[in-house]
Amino acid sequence: MVDTPLEPLARALDLFGGLVAAVGPDQWFLSTPCDAWNVEQLVGHVVSGQRLFARVLAGEPIEAVKAQTRDCPITDGGSDVVSAYRASAEHLLAAFGNPGALERIVTVPAGTVPGAVAVHLRTTEALVHGWDLARATGPRFDVPPDLAEGELAFSGPMLDRIPPERRPFGPSRPVGDDAPAIDRLAALLGRDPGAWI
Repeated sequence: MVDTPLEPLARALDLFGGLVAAVGPDQWFLSTPCDAWNVEQLVGHVVSGQRLFARVLAGEPIEAVKAQTRDCPITDGGSDVVSAYRASAEHLLAAFGNPGALERIVTVPAGTVPGAVAVHLRTTEALVHGWDLARATGPRFDVPPDLAEGELAFSGPMLDRIPPERRPFGPSRPVGDDAPAIDRLAALLGRDPGAWI
């Protein structure tokens, strides 16, 4: 049972953080299911996205945030990647936890949405990129079925609302109905579970 609207996001962020912490020193430049990114770039994308959402939720305009963070490294002041990830996750949860954040209308890369929708966007992002990261680096990615099913229920209808040219992922891929929920979510958002076993 979900106790708060932010619990699924917190769980997804913890799962992704565990994968980041497990990346070996020789794995940062491995390929991932996201063709354009290696492991380091994939983690950087997630960290940058979490920082961006936190700042937008705090009231900063998205274009200004994007301009300031476009070339910003994921590690600030020499901190390691794991610490940078954890800090960005904490800031994101704190931003969503501010009074009125879930009701506020915010503009994020996917469009202009209520904060409650933005929570789902970040939860889905952590889960699907967690799937990418696990496939690239090798550990099992044990996502509780209820967590992945919740984001499947959100993401399926949302796809119909996003114009194809604005989708930051590939076309949905076929996958069996009996596949784990996390594989079905990954396939919905353009991953091929059969190609990354």
